[in-house]
Amino acid sequence: MTVFFYFLITIATVITMEFVAWFAHKYIMHGFLWSWHEDHHKPQLKEGFFEKNDLFFLVFAIPSATAYIIGSSTPHFWLFFVGVGISIYGLIYFLIHDVYIHRRFKWFKQLDGVYSRAILRAHGSHHAVQTKEDCESFGLLVVDSKFFKSRRARKAAEKEVSA
Repeated sequence: MTVFFYFLITIATVITMEFVAWFAHKYIMHGFLWSWHEDHHKPQLKEGFFEKNDLFFLVFAIPSATAYIIGSSTPHFWLFFVGVGISIYGLIYFLIHDVYIHRRFKWFKQLDGVYSRAILRAHGSHHAVQTKEDCESFGLLVVDSKFFKSRRARKAAEKEVSA
């Protein structure tokens, strides 16, 4: 039962992190810490390989490391698996966002699945706006159903709604 309990904590944390990341992206990155995130939307501001936006790695690594430390050094061992869940989500985020979407590392070829195309469309829609206001699609793994349609089908649907 204990192993299953720790597995559930890890999976629940990974799932929860998608919503934490959405909230942080919408209200923190596109809010009071836009100065860190801006060069991600305006690559012309970036100097060298790293972006100021990469500082958010530390923002999410600190609670993960804290959970590892507290979980392994106190009777609250379950917190260790919260740290594991945050780390797993961080790895997923890095692989999808930095490697697959932005191609900062050329490790994957372009995927051709319905879900992978929807992720690319949603993220492309987000980056179509270079300001902190008026963006959409702040999540990574949970994608609005409209992005599962081709651009042509989305535009046709938008015309029907506005007509």
